[in-house]
Amino acid sequence: MKNFLNEINYGSTKASNSLVMAPMTRCRATNDGCATDIMVEYYSQRASAGLIISEGIQPCLIGKGFMNTPGIHTQKQIDSWKKVTDSVHNKNGKIFAQLMHTGRIGHQSNYNDKHQSVAPSKICAQGKIYTPTGLKNFNVPREMDHVDIIQSITDHVEAACNAIKAGFDGIEIHCGNGFLIHQFMAKNTNIRKDEYAEGILGHLKFALEIINACSVAIGADKVGIRISPENTYNDINEGDSNLLYQTLIPLLPKKLAYIHIMESNNREMTKMIRNLWEGKIILNPHESENNWPSNIKDLEDTFSSNISDAVSMGALFISNPDLVERISHGFELNHPKEEYFYMGGKLGYIDYPMI
Repeated sequence: MKNFLNEINYGSTKASNSLVMAPMTRCRATNDGCATDIMVEYYSQRASAGLIISEGIQPCLIGKGFMNTPGIHTQKQIDSWKKVTDSVHNKNGKIFAQLMHTGRIGHQSNYNDKHQSVAPSKICAQGKIYTPTGLKNFNVPREMDHVDIIQSITDHVEAACNAIKAGFDGIEIHCGNGFLIHQFMAKNTNIRKDEYAEGILGHLKFALEIINACSVAIGADKVGIRISPENTYNDINEGDSNLLYQTLIPLLPKKLAYIHIMESNNREMTKMIRNLWEGKIILNPHESENNWPSNIKDLEDTFSSNISDAVSMGALFISNPDLVERISHGFELNHPKEEYFYMGGKLGYIDYPMI
């Protein structure tokens, strides 16, 4: 297996090893979207990861989907994140902010001002979402007009700049998992009659505009993107996924810090993207339906195959703050307590034992 303890560069960011902490929603922020003291402790505990990618951070108020998730669009939020980034850097870690606009994945009960979610088209997602009063069906979103689209691009750029002000080493733009950018990319959620749905290039237009604008604002070497090809999460159907990503990858800025792939039982798709992209690739490996969640065997197999430059792990970083040390020394791993993933508070968050 490749020595994952070797240094690796993601654009202008030098990481101490090639094990990445994947972005994971944990619902521990304040109601107004600020990072909390236990979030400072949570990220600090995991600073030995070569790179930490934060939980999804909404770039604007209307981009919030879930309860107690953080934002980075107010000064108070920026200041709260400074405590997180300082704690990670004090332990020689690196951290990127994942910008995640949830689009139609939301409910009015989760917003202070009861606003309506927005999306490329007025199509409600199938499924339910947690609210203060229990599980609710998703709301029907409002279709974005051109003013909304321009505003959303501006919001992403401002959030990218705010992330740098907050001390993040870079940003990851979430273009997958059925959230707003992915909704523009997908066939079943984007049925517009304008240039944002005109063929494959139309479906990619919004994503590329945001990626390019953020790259100009803070430098492409500080920008990564996350994609989830063929993933149907949040009621998404991309349509011709092969054509979609064959078209997208060559159009990306060449100096991006990385592409982060959330694999969905589709190793051939990952190989295709690897062949199209000369830059760094981080893989969250799920080669088949038997590889959920990712485990140490997946880590070994991925590094041995050289299909990616780095590997991201999610659940194992939740339960093993010192995952890098445990793997490198062959120590036993803690098992994650799924019942505490989104519960709030310290339990199942900052109380896992460390070696």
